[in-house]
Amino acid sequence: MSAAPPQPPPPPRPGGPQPPPKPQVKAVNCPKCGAAIVLRSFGKAETVVCESCHSILDATDPNLKILQTFQSKVREDPPRIPLGKRGKLHGVDYEVIGFQRRSTLVDGTRYSWHEYVLFNPYKGFRYLTEYDGHWNDVGPCKMLPTLVPSVPPKATYLGETYKHFQTCTAETGFVLGEFPWQVRVGEKAEVTDLICPPRVLSSEQSGGEVTWSLGEYMNGRDVWAAFQMPGNPPPAVGVFENQPAPVHESVGGVWRAFALHTVLLLFLLVAFSVFILRDRQVFSADYILSAGPQKGEVSFVTDEFQLGGHTSNVEVSTRADVDNNWIYLNYALINQDTGQAWDFGREVSYYHGHDSDGSWSEGSRSDSVIVSSVPAGTYYLRIEPEFAANHPRIVYSVQVKRDVPVFGFYGLAFLALLFPAIALTWRRFNFERQRWAESDHPLVTTSSGSSEDDD
Repeated sequence: MSAAPPQPPPPPRPGGPQPPPKPQVKAVNCPKCGAAIVLRSFGKAETVVCESCHSILDATDPNLKILQTFQSKVREDPPRIPLGKRGKLHGVDYEVIGFQRRSTLVDGTRYSWHEYVLFNPYKGFRYLTEYDGHWNDVGPCKMLPTLVPSVPPKATYLGETYKHFQTCTAETGFVLGEFPWQVRVGEKAEVTDLICPPRVLSSEQSGGEVTWSLGEYMNGRDVWAAFQMPGNPPPAVGVFENQPAPVHESVGGVWRAFALHTVLLLFLLVAFSVFILRDRQVFSADYILSAGPQKGEVSFVTDEFQLGGHTSNVEVSTRADVDNNWIYLNYALINQDTGQAWDFGREVSYYHGHDSDGSWSEGSRSDSVIVSSVPAGTYYLRIEPEFAANHPRIVYSVQVKRDVPVFGFYGLAFLALLFPAIALTWRRFNFERQRWAESDHPLVTTSSGSSEDDD
């Protein structure tokens, strides 16, 4: 394979700055197997790997001195983005020129990930990393981060604080293409990751040299779109160290909003209770149901009463002196002028006694019901009692109130505010628990909460 002959540079423009020479791809041959090697980094790479015999060559040597050879089957774990593929990141065109597979051994299990070397002749080198479908766009740090002594360690960089996630020994298992450093198979480095999702701050120490890089989480679909890859990217598995949480709002912010809305709800409750709902009694009467069977019609109507003001609710309360007995009252609230009626029935029952478990009781001697949206006007109640065949004398009272505060509505509104806050908190905590489970500082749930505090 040979490269196209280089094109002559454009003629200089008289009287103006000269354009930079157009970078050219260079083709050479492997000194071991003779296979063609395409150098895409325009002399800026330090090593290049022959795709045919996997010889690692010194790219700075005109004779491509052989630095290392290794045996590996690329088909077992090939690059997901092929060498030579071009894509656009941050508005800049990059070409994939290098690929390496690295791994670390944790508790007897080896975990591996992929790293891609990207190159632009004017912007230099950039990197993509991929682990289990999770991608990061990585570039060198512009300045040294500031380490903060703490447990666990922290660092600050460009105004953000990063928490230590893990430290491991990374070993290079496979390389392909060009690299801006002296890459070797079997080379080991101590890698430390500190996170501030969606970013990760990484230091790599090897041979007494420490390099810092900053990565930002990328969705696989965005990577595929940037490089115009066919098909779909590999699905992301689990939660990655700097993967942004699906709940973007902070837990503290959610609870602050909950507290604010709860105060507002309480204010509305007080305002309605004091200024709008006056809880006015408009009717009250006592009735006696004689003992034994009743003769004739037992239903009757009450005296008329006025429901004033705007359309509002009406509370009908019943209290009866039942004792191991019951009474059922069929009510009809009837508008004297229009004949409109609201029908409902209420039971008052109370039973008590003793058994092997002690005293017991059930039911109540009082009952109330709210009839909503009753217009103003003149009303009366039609009451038809039902009772047991051999009942004792029962005295019961009926009371009607207008504009009664309904606290159940506010209770439902409170729960409607509380449930999303709890759900979001649990979802966020569960996500963070999965994230930190893979770190050197897993979250530990205790009776007082968790070991990590999420603001």
